Amino acid sequence: MGVEVGTSAVTKRFGAQTIWNNVTLTLPAGEVSVLLGPSGTGKSVFLKSLIGLLRPEEGSIYVDGVDITTCSNKELYEIRKLFGVLFQDGALFGSMNLFDNVAFPLREHTKRSESDIKKTVMEKLELTGLLGAEDKLPGEISGGMRKRAGLARALVLDPQIILVDEPDSGLDPVRTSYISQLFLDINAQIDATFLIVTHNINLARTVPDNIGMLFRRELVMFGPREVLLTSDEPVVKQFLNGRMIGPIGMSEEKDEAQMAHEQALVAAGHHHGGAEEVEGIIAQMQATPGMPERRAVARRQARVREIMHTLTPAAQAAVEESLGAQRVQAYVR
Repeated sequence: MGVEVGTSAVTKRFGAQTIWNNVTLTLPAGEVSVLLGPSGTGKSVFLKSLIGLLRPEEGSIYVDGVDITTCSNKELYEIRKLFGVLFQDGALFGSMNLFDNVAFPLREHTKRSESDIKKTVMEKLELTGLLGAEDKLPGEISGGMRKRAGLARALVLDPQIILVDEPDSGLDPVRTSYISQLFLDINAQIDATFLIVTHNINLARTVPDNIGMLFRRELVMFGPREVLLTSDEPVVKQFLNGRMIGPIGMSEEKDEAQMAHEQALVAAGHHHGGAEEVEGIIAQMQATPGMPERRAVARRQARVREIMHTLTPAAQAAVEESLGAQRVQAYVR
């Protein structure tokens, strides 16, 4: 099973510029979480901080109970073995075929025999639907296949935590759905902890167990999908509905005059643009039939029931309806 990852009051700066400030959250072990935010809000910087590639100026980052901001380089090296990372472009070596790309971490960080390496690599290629493509170079395959090859390499050391940076980058909606399905199938099989950084609305609505939102250098919210999908928090609601009206503007945030003007348009009944307003909680994608049941779902639902009394009556009704629908889906399955 995956391990818990948490941050406590972390702040990251580059010189005088604060990227994000006082961020505290917990990624529940074995669950799929998504971190959202407009472009330029430091989502990728957050991923790099979790793995210790960047060090925050303030606060603590805990991986399986160990604060990586204070541990030794030797301890950090061992902790990094818990992670697998899928970068935006797959980060494959162009001169290596897919087999050698996936085998690279095993040859670099273990003393396993070539026969053992071959067995593991072929397992990961099969898991990501790439059997038969192992001799191809990255330049000979599609962007979606490169993403899956990057994922195979991220999985080859059997990580307990998988970090994914903009999985939809360069992919069309259909292939984004395929790789999203793959994340859930892998979570069903190995119960790993996932954190996916994205600004893809559809992925955020349908894939994760938990959703977080970065905006104006702060973590606006983080919690179970049911809570954020029923939230009245303006920036969360605007982003998840892809609307123009709200705090987010072209340069991330709008000034007061622009906000007042937009509110006047809404009051006058003018169309505000963006996606259709979503009512209720969109059904979550499920693991492919035949896969093990995702244990993350039951754990998340238990947490939601514990905090149900803190939600508005409308949100409570939407959550109850959603949980009931999920029970029916589980029964049918």
